[in-house]
Amino acid sequence: MDITQLLAFTMQNEASDLHLSPKNQPVIRTHGDLKRVKSDPLESDDIRSMLYSVMTEDQRAEFEREMELDFAIAFGEKARFRVNAFTTRTGTAAVFRSIPSLIPTMEELELPAIMRRFAELEKGLVLVTGPTGSGKSTSLASMINHINEHDARHIVTIEDPVEFFHTSKKSLVNHREIGQDTKSFARALRSALREDPDVILVGEMRDYETISLALTAAETGHLVFATLHSNSAAKTIDRIIDVFPTGDKEMVRAMLASSLQGVVAQTLLRRVGGGRVGAYEVLVGTNAVRNLIRENQVAQLYSMIQTGARYGMVTMEDAINALLEEDIISKQEARRALIKTTDDEGDDRDEDIASAALGGGRMEPGHAKKKIVSSRAGAATSDDDGEGYSF
Repeated sequence: MDITQLLAFTMQNEASDLHLSPKNQPVIRTHGDLKRVKSDPLESDDIRSMLYSVMTEDQRAEFEREMELDFAIAFGEKARFRVNAFTTRTGTAAVFRSIPSLIPTMEELELPAIMRRFAELEKGLVLVTGPTGSGKSTSLASMINHINEHDARHIVTIEDPVEFFHTSKKSLVNHREIGQDTKSFARALRSALREDPDVILVGEMRDYETISLALTAAETGHLVFATLHSNSAAKTIDRIIDVFPTGDKEMVRAMLASSLQGVVAQTLLRRVGGGRVGAYEVLVGTNAVRNLIRENQVAQLYSMIQTGARYGMVTMEDAINALLEEDIISKQEARRALIKTTDDEGDDRDEDIASAALGGGRMEPGHAKKKIVSSRAGAATSDDDGEGYSF
């Protein structure tokens, strides 16, 4: 068994991730569930050999020195993989995240219609947030692809590592990878401002300097897309402001209020019949929203989203309930997602309150209906016994 076989197997099973861990069989994640590959357990030396076969000499040296490494590889013309190699108590391990070469459209992903409007803006800051593995990169890639296909713009992407690779169409697209093409997000952003960009994609706003430069770029007439690890629109605003020292917070609120165009917080839920579907909370940068940010009234943003449907705003709770009403997700999945959402918001809400949000009354355990919804992209029809996959 070599890494090429395992990657091919990952793609054949439409898995999002391949996990290699010492003393364990390979594991793939399909539609959010982990499945073991029916093969012999791997040893640390086996995994290291597989990794070294796809690393450059410089990457091998860095991995030996740092004991962990992020990089990306191409798998023929069919797909790319984002790789994280790391060291555990039992030896070398790795996770390969599948990145399709064919970038899905916004229609195929069923993104909210407002996200097309965000992609067609001339300037401002658009944030896509959510936990790891929630599809942020895919959503952003589809928005960049929309611009690339319909507008003549200069697009600069700054990522660690580069995931989706865009071939220039109507737009000119330049990709920069941290560690390979530039030293840091901040240096690349500072340089990008002198590269005549129209659109800048920042893979992740990690620190004070990167966030500050992204806000400056958005304020000075560029359309900036970026990601953050936060679970709601309001928490995203708080996260940005909290990065700055106390003396700068008022200035940052003013910059954010003037440049913010929208925040999309997303998560992936299990679809009835197999597969996964996205749920999206959307905050649009209306004048009222800008005033709340400027006046440090971030706590009121949630009620603003609740009453902003005419602008394209929607709460995560309403998005989950809409999927439930269409029988796209089960009651159990909706309840789980709602409980997690209320936990993330820091509310003293429990299962009874999540149940009430689903129509009242405590829900009894039950099985999801075995209904396959073909009107949503990505529906799967296969039933799995849950015991793993033969290699």
